[in-house]
Amino acid sequence: MKLLSFMVSCLTLIISVHMAHAINVTDLAALQKRALENRYVIQRYEAQLEKSVENIRNARSSYYPSVDLSYTATNLDEASTIEDRENSVAMGQVSWNLFAGFGDKYAIASADLLRKAEGYKLQAIRQDVQLKVALQYLAIYNWQANLQVEEDTYSTLLKHYQDAENRYAVGLIKKSELLKFKVDLDNAQINREKTKAGLQKSILNLQREIDGTVDAGALTFPEFEQLPGLAGYTKHEESMLEKRSEIKALEEAVRAAELTVKAEKAEYYPHLDVVGSYRRYDDDYLTGNGDTYDEELRASLVLSMNLFDGFGKNSQVKAARLEARSIRYDLEELKRDLITRLKTLFLDYGVNLKNVGVASGSITQAEENLRVTRLSYEEGITPEFELLEAIANLSRAQSNYVSAKSEVYADYFHIIRAVEDF
Repeated sequence: MKLLSFMVSCLTLIISVHMAHAINVTDLAALQKRALENRYVIQRYEAQLEKSVENIRNARSSYYPSVDLSYTATNLDEASTIEDRENSVAMGQVSWNLFAGFGDKYAIASADLLRKAEGYKLQAIRQDVQLKVALQYLAIYNWQANLQVEEDTYSTLLKHYQDAENRYAVGLIKKSELLKFKVDLDNAQINREKTKAGLQKSILNLQREIDGTVDAGALTFPEFEQLPGLAGYTKHEESMLEKRSEIKALEEAVRAAELTVKAEKAEYYPHLDVVGSYRRYDDDYLTGNGDTYDEELRASLVLSMNLFDGFGKNSQVKAARLEARSIRYDLEELKRDLITRLKTLFLDYGVNLKNVGVASGSITQAEENLRVTRLSYEEGITPEFELLEAIANLSRAQSNYVSAKSEVYADYFHIIRAVEDF
């Protein structure tokens, strides 16, 4: 009995988890979450971030002493007064740099800033992935709405075509009039099939963006029940310039490049190293097998300074300065591009928001026009081409409404991405 109860509990838990998982992928937030968990492009940038951490550790390694071991076996054509014909030298050395013009300090600081820059790049790619998911999610909504329009148009035309067949059978209309209904009906069927294909492609594109399966029938699109609202442009521009990851990444890269200039200048300063070494000379290829050996322990304080290297140091400092300058130029260009892009998005958003209202009113007018035209046609007052035109006008008005509403949300998603509010 206990075993049965345990099995029922496990089964209930499995079903609950599965149902929760299914529910979680019916809205945009859940789809974006899955994309962030699954996409390899994000894992790539995470690997780059981990690599930048290792670069910091590598830069810090200069603060630690260096330990070296060497073993040399020598064979001479003849012995000399200071060296046997067959000999070996085993040597161990510990060296520690005490001063290198603060180059180590600046290199570490530069590596740390570059790590921050990689972190901002990761944030930016996460925002890009979420934007792409949102746009593909919107595309499914758009195609489904268009498919409903095409289905309604096809059903309306099919009904009128069947009515026209009955009228033709009793001689009320000519065959040419019947064929006009058939042409429009066929065109509606073609458009319907194209829309179905577009819907299937948008589902595939969304599945690619999240690297998982999507049940389009389970998507309820609660985000599109009401048109989105936005604060003023000025507020969004300030937020974008403050929060945008690409800007922050370049700002950190500029600071890192400026520190690199200082690190390169360190080569103009003297280097101070302390060195301790142990050396054993033996008159045999293998240390310890010879008859004569000599041991030496040595401690040294080494001060060295390069006086001339073919203008190499000067060129490296200039190159570092030019790199910092070029990144600053990239930063200014990026800011100007982002500001221009945000302005155009707000312009499109305002226009499309107005178009939604206009398109909604057009549907009401087109529905009333179709009602009146249908009554006139049934009474024999209005020719068939006016009825077909009225049906086409309603379909066009409905399509315009779907398109305008989708464009509003597309602009909204791009603006949200611009200020990194996903």
